[in-house]
Amino acid sequence: MKLANPAPLGLFGFALTTFLLSMINSGNMAPTGLGIVLAMAFAFGGTAQFFAGLMEMVKGNTFGFVAFCSYGAFWWSFAAFVHFFAAGVTGEAVGWYLFAWGLFTTVMWVGTFALNRALFLVFTALVPTFFLLAGKDLLGVPVLGMLGGYGGLITAALAFYLGAAEVINEAHGKTVLPIGAR
Repeated sequence: MKLANPAPLGLFGFALTTFLLSMINSGNMAPTGLGIVLAMAFAFGGTAQFFAGLMEMVKGNTFGFVAFCSYGAFWWSFAAFVHFFAAGVTGEAVGWYLFAWGLFTTVMWVGTFALNRALFLVFTALVPTFFLLAGKDLLGVPVLGMLGGYGGLITAALAFYLGAAEVINEAHGKTVLPIGAR
């Protein structure tokens, strides 16, 4: 029995949610749009990614399992934090939260060295994005948050491309959008 490739679902959940939040962080969308980001984070960024990770586990893909389940949980934790727990939490605490995700993402980035180039590029963009966003809160430098927002937009575009390539290439039975397979 052939199982569907769960990676595009996870990639699109990650890409679209990251895009929306990064539009706010970069200053290209008003912060009043945060409600739609939270809805997307609960439903698509969190839930769809987590389920994609569980399906990667079934397929025996440890990297996909850890990545999608972890970033799905990131989106759930982000949405829960903003909606339920943000009052009274210091910027420093948020900075350390983002820094911790930057460290985790660095480990995952090293894992991409053995995988396709498109995935490597997604994580190459995501690592500095987390550290820039962390720096905004830890150092109190707002421009770092804006730069992190632009890093997030690049990350989202790369993840969207990879998700599209996975769907389109499989549907056509050939490489239409290259991913730089290793």
